[in-house]
Amino acid sequence: MDERKLSKPEAVIFDMDGTLFETDTLLVPVHHRVFETLREEGLYEHETPPVERLLSCLGMVLEDIWRQVMPGSTEAARKRADELLLQYELEGLARGEGELYPYVGQTLRELKERGVKLFVASNGLEDYVKGVARYRGIDGLFDGLYSAGEYATLSKVDLVARLLEDHGVQSAWMVGDRSSDVEAGKCNGLQTIGCAYATYGRAAELDGADVLITDFRELTRLLEQ
Repeated sequence: MDERKLSKPEAVIFDMDGTLFETDTLLVPVHHRVFETLREEGLYEHETPPVERLLSCLGMVLEDIWRQVMPGSTEAARKRADELLLQYELEGLARGEGELYPYVGQTLRELKERGVKLFVASNGLEDYVKGVARYRGIDGLFDGLYSAGEYATLSKVDLVARLLEDHGVQSAWMVGDRSSDVEAGKCNGLQTIGCAYATYGRAAELDGADVLITDFRELTRLLEQ
């Protein structure tokens, strides 16, 4: 952990995929089902793209993800892929698939007990973000679950700005694993914490973060400093 001092925040804002939720534990089987269905429906003719391509796009809005994962696809295929991805993710979550990163639930409860407000800001779809929180039993810990899908924001900078304004938050940490999280924090005047335990992005994604952590429990220690 980087030992740079942070000032104590009134709130902590978390990304979801690659920060709280170990997305590949759900997404790998879902990815294959999505493309099997697209082929069955005549919307996609090629072999299933490598799941690594999808994982490397986490943090983007869905429209940009599909342009990367299946370039040259039709708008109809991308729209159907959106629908299937959400359907299969929610079905998987309901079956118990998908894991939070180690110590996430415990650490979130400790932060809340210390009077810190907790939020999620994700570029994902509303039902997915709220579904992960609900099915993994952490939804009651948050003061707000913000998603690009619900608020129709084009960037995480805008989503976090909306969150801060809605709740009158003056000081917060932005915690995430991608450059979009660091940017969202910096552009809104927040201190930023990069999650170096996630493997979806490249290490350079977290350049500019105030602090890097390799274990989720380090957030409690940072709060104590």
